[in-house]
Amino acid sequence: MSDTSPTPLRAPDHRPRLFREVIGDLLRQVRQDQGRTLRDVAGHAQVSVPYLSEVERGRKEASSEVLSALCRSLGIEMGDLIVSTGRQLMAASAPLDLTSRRGGMTASRVVSAWHPSSRDGSAFALAA
Repeated sequence: MSDTSPTPLRAPDHRPRLFREVIGDLLRQVRQDQGRTLRDVAGHAQVSVPYLSEVERGRKEASSEVLSALCRSLGIEMGDLIVSTGRQLMAASAPLDLTSRRGGMTASRVVSAWHPSSRDGSAFALAA
């Protein structure tokens, strides 16, 4: 995936970007890098062109089934899409102290569960 223009770290109204917005940007970037049209990718994924357009613009929250179909159509792994999305969201986040006062999962435990430097770096898990 070539990056010709930097993805803004924040949405235009200065709020943190949503998961669906980052996923949509990445899907659009892959599709355009492949020189494919909305119609082509939507047809192979068996979704409507308007729906795919809404997903790419971050206006629709696609189900895991739809994301899987889109990834198959684009020839990418859904895990790679999710990890890339997470990395972009983490890069845009200011470090926060999210230590739970109720004894649940802490931010540092969540990050270490999926961070590439932990274990083999191929998976993440959220557990209490």
